[in-house]
Amino acid sequence: MTHVLAASGGVKQVICINWGTRYGPTFINRLYAMVARNITPPFTFTCFTDCRDDLHSSILCEDLPPLDVEMPVNTRGIWPKARLWGPKLGSLSGPVLYLDLDLVIVASLNDFFEVGGPDDVVMARNQTTPFERLGQSSLFRFPVGKLLPLQEEFRANPQKVADEYQYEQRFVTRRAPGGVKFYPRSWVLHFRQDCHWAFPLNYFFAPRLPSSARVVLFPRGFHPQNAIEGKFGPKGRAETRLAHIKGVFDISKRNGKRPFRYLRHYILPTPWVADHWHE
Repeated sequence: MTHVLAASGGVKQVICINWGTRYGPTFINRLYAMVARNITPPFTFTCFTDCRDDLHSSILCEDLPPLDVEMPVNTRGIWPKARLWGPKLGSLSGPVLYLDLDLVIVASLNDFFEVGGPDDVVMARNQTTPFERLGQSSLFRFPVGKLLPLQEEFRANPQKVADEYQYEQRFVTRRAPGGVKFYPRSWVLHFRQDCHWAFPLNYFFAPRLPSSARVVLFPRGFHPQNAIEGKFGPKGRAETRLAHIKGVFDISKRNGKRPFRYLRHYILPTPWVADHWHE
């Protein structure tokens, strides 16, 4: 047993958070099913949520941890995640692995409990800022209570923190007590950056799944179902190559995109996403 697992009684503790109606039981149940298929027991899967309806019976549900602050505005960061940074986290203690609801697990999660020690904050690398040493909070491991100083700093002035750091993952990367460690870059991939082919190959090849991948992240608003259907964005539509190429001459269809950017924004249906993203 690793030192990390010894700190949680030998149990791999996986958590997620859900509030409002943006995701709901389909995403939570599919995430649980992917975890269960890709982890060696014993493990727990805990969802901190404001709605427990229609969730799989094996999902442990906890109320959203309290965080009585006014959330910052005009920021792209997902700051409600700060609810998880308190001194307690339901009935959990020791290291927990946090997962976003809209990611896709394609291989074993076991090694995410092997990197670093039980007191470390270990983050996936952020793929969209390769020249910045920035973590990705879509998947990261932390010990319960370790990030309390960040929650207290955020609670004191949420808007100031958000304005300075923009993203909650930058705040965690820069301010986590003792600093952060990183998982190997090849384990956690970004669908558009690491799987989607560049133009013109995107018209001939479906997005690939590199053999090193353990988890694939999907950019905000672009869900796994969009990839399955071959829709580049939430407002996109599945269409033939020729129909999409013809659209480059239609300014209204390009919706303000420059021609080359419009052409890059085409994907073929991606069957491997459906192979993994299901209950």
